[in-house]
Amino acid sequence: MADVIDCKILGTGGAQYALVELDPGETAIAEAGAMVYMTSGVTFEAKMGDGSSQGVMGSLLGAAKRAMAGESIFLTHFTNSGHGKQHVALAAPHPGEIVAMDLSKLGGQVVCQRSAFLAAAHGTRIEIEFTRRFGAGLFGGEGFVLTRLEGNGLAFVHAGGSLIEHELRGETLRIDTGCVVAFEKSIDYDIQSAGGLKSMFFGGEGMFLATLSGTGSVWLQTMPFSRLANSIASQIPSMGDSK
Repeated sequence: MADVIDCKILGTGGAQYALVELDPGETAIAEAGAMVYMTSGVTFEAKMGDGSSQGVMGSLLGAAKRAMAGESIFLTHFTNSGHGKQHVALAAPHPGEIVAMDLSKLGGQVVCQRSAFLAAAHGTRIEIEFTRRFGAGLFGGEGFVLTRLEGNGLAFVHAGGSLIEHELRGETLRIDTGCVVAFEKSIDYDIQSAGGLKSMFFGGEGMFLATLSGTGSVWLQTMPFSRLANSIASQIPSMGDSK
């Protein structure tokens, strides 16, 4: 059972943050570096794992998967160790929107991009998983590594740019691999080639596209961080350019 935390999503202009309210003894877990501020009764500790009942071997295996995926092996645990209600504000590392997902209303499980996970109630299981088709996933960029969130509490997921929520009803969406934020467990996820060789190399959409099909909710983002970083990098003069 996950801790029953409360929250508000605040902020405007693509710079939102989650204000999490903790009763005495409650804990929220978050990616390292997500904290903006916390009130005096909140204590925090970096731990290897999400704190769910996985045992020592489960924590070590989870840490190994996070390391393989290029993620920090530690998550920060924020606990209300004081009296009365306490607060911790959490924000993503780049501009965008935050969505709070009640996993108990989403079948107990949501799959998201590894970089999309921000925070969750203590008791939520956070697992790194890899695309089933290893060959396609290896060249599919951001769509290769996913994070599975399991539990019955709140989880917070971040989208770069604008957040798009779409309800699939037995249909299929083809999406840039970096634009997938999250989807329900009822959705089938795959990575497929973008088309012919000319489209793959000169179409500007990458060599592979993600496909989401089935019935359920999916969340997309208009500005994945890789696209933002590439746009900024293209505008930076090289050292050889004249002033």
